[in-house]
Amino acid sequence: MGPIIIVLVVLVVLVVIALVQTIQVIQQASAAIVERFGRYTRTLNAGLNIVVPFIDRIRNRIDLREQVVPFPPQPVITQDNLVVNIDTVIYYQVTDARAATYEVSNYIQAIEQLTVTTLRNIIGGMDLERTLTSREEINAALRGVLDEATGKWGIRVNRVELKAIEPPTSIQDSMEKQMRADRDKRAAILQAEGVRQSEILQAEGAKQSEILRAEGDARAAALRAEGEAQAIRTVFEAIHAGDADQKLLSYQYVQMLPKIAEGDANKLWIVPSELGDALKGLGGNIGRFTNPGGDGNGGNGDGPGPSLDKPTREQPRIE
Repeated sequence: MGPIIIVLVVLVVLVVIALVQTIQVIQQASAAIVERFGRYTRTLNAGLNIVVPFIDRIRNRIDLREQVVPFPPQPVITQDNLVVNIDTVIYYQVTDARAATYEVSNYIQAIEQLTVTTLRNIIGGMDLERTLTSREEINAALRGVLDEATGKWGIRVNRVELKAIEPPTSIQDSMEKQMRADRDKRAAILQAEGVRQSEILQAEGAKQSEILRAEGDARAAALRAEGEAQAIRTVFEAIHAGDADQKLLSYQYVQMLPKIAEGDANKLWIVPSELGDALKGLGGNIGRFTNPGGDGNGGNGDGPGPSLDKPTREQPRIE
């Protein structure tokens, strides 16, 4: 009985192994390559699949989801002979499991090497400044070349990104100094513009102030002149209305002489020729006012007195 049991156990184990090999469950978004006697037979899709045990063999299981692969920094020489290190990230997806298995031995390594060579060709035709400012252009060029080359491998490159572009340390220092100088320049320009606008506004304010002050002075002078003219007209009309004689006018003129002579600017003033006649008449009137009993010649009533018209001069005595 012992050997029979052993045989039965072996048969059960073989049946279990055969069942396990016969039933293949493939996960969603995955695929499996089946070979029969070393030759490709078919591709298993997601779900429950039946294969011939001990004859069919699963060669490879491939993930059909989009994959992200970062590549280490690669030294690249620009057109102006500067070495920059560039990190890249590739987003790819397997579209044909059979081609990805049989057309290339290691598609990850193949994509990396193709990315490096393509990147060197693209960057080699650009200078450093264009390299730093043309990431979208570089990404598009890389994606076009990679998508065309990997199409026969059953792989679609969806996206290529430059993660970092690191120029040499000396170039970074120069770029920082240049950026600092540009910022200082912009700050100086803005400050100069502010000072300019401030001075323009101050000049405009001073101009408006001078204009308003001049207009005020002109208006005040016009009003003063108008007032003086009105006063002169009023005095003139009053004099004519009162029928003033020559004697009263002469007396008023004599009273105005001190006011005419006031001020440091009055170095020279002209006395009209009629002043002598006015003084003669004024002297006669003063004589009558001070000596009512006289004869009108300026005396004290006892005899002819000194006349204002002909002043006397004392004769010298001889001892």
